Amino acid sequence: MEWSLGRVRELVADGMQSIRDCESSAVGTAACLLLLFLWYCYRVGREHGSSPLRGRYGAESGHLRAGALGGAEAAGGAKAPPGSLDEQNGLAYCQSAECFRCTAPGEGLNQRLYHSLQEYAKRYTWSGMGRVHKGVRDQGRYLSSRPTIQRPEVFFLPDLPSAPFFSRDAQKHDVELLERSFPALLAEFGNVYNQPPARSGSPLPPGWKANSTPHGQWWTYYLVNQGTPLALNARRCPRAWRVLGQLRTFIANNVFGNACFSVLSPGALISEHYGPTNVRLRCHLGLRVPSACELVVGGEPQCWSEGSCLLFDDSFLHRAFHEGIAEDGPRVVFMVDLWHPNVAAAERQALDYIFTPGR
Repeated sequence: MEWSLGRVRELVADGMQSIRDCESSAVGTAACLLLLFLWYCYRVGREHGSSPLRGRYGAESGHLRAGALGGAEAAGGAKAPPGSLDEQNGLAYCQSAECFRCTAPGEGLNQRLYHSLQEYAKRYTWSGMGRVHKGVRDQGRYLSSRPTIQRPEVFFLPDLPSAPFFSRDAQKHDVELLERSFPALLAEFGNVYNQPPARSGSPLPPGWKANSTPHGQWWTYYLVNQGTPLALNARRCPRAWRVLGQLRTFIANNVFGNACFSVLSPGALISEHYGPTNVRLRCHLGLRVPSACELVVGGEPQCWSEGSCLLFDDSFLHRAFHEGIAEDGPRVVFMVDLWHPNVAAAERQALDYIFTPGR
């Protein structure tokens, strides 16, 4: 039930009059407690939505923007010149001087993170913030001293168990849900992939983005890009959007969260690179997987499998390639970012606050 502030005030006023009328009675005490409880529920409801994705579908249909990490997470992806708009997916490229990934790491970023953490603690609590506080306080040292095999570009949470690949049991519910959704996701991919080009002379159907690669083609179709839903794309993929809403650990409220279809053409290579943080696990659900396709994370190779999920920590150095021939067709995965299982609920809430898109 949703009440306006005016309605709540009326209820409080009526209740206070009732309390004055029977000030000495137990009824007055009970009414007071009830009204305090209603006011608390109202305030909590105003600050926290019931679902991470609730109300965000189509919320920016007329003005879609990139998250605070920039226009796309593609390694080496080119940025558009200021003021330009990528007409292929309606996504305005990041133009903010506050962009975490587009500005050089340093004291400026560390100070902003620390200021955001202090704001969060004043508003909520310092309880459970030990690792987050330690990470924010010493972020510059962590990022510069990490071994070359694992070096997140933006934020490192200390004392977090790490490995290149994780067992499917690490996020069992969400992995099983994605795998049960394999037929629906595959069909929806076909719907958006087999559309005619968005404009004359472009090879890309509506909503798709071409990423920079040394050779071959790498296309992505984002539903959520760095914590920001792409309303036009989401409308074209209602079943995929529904699946995202059912995931328990999808990172929906901060810049480290993404969801997309990812396509590698035969002969394509995604160069070695690091992800922005170790607080997430990247999940790939194989949709179409020809032979000679491989993902290498932290020096460990793995192959995708159709209908199955791969969980990996993309803060490790990683690359992907498709060495098949043209007749093999593309490699296709549905990619989502899930919370690392050892990031506690209080830490997730704080990180959502600190890394809110646009902060």
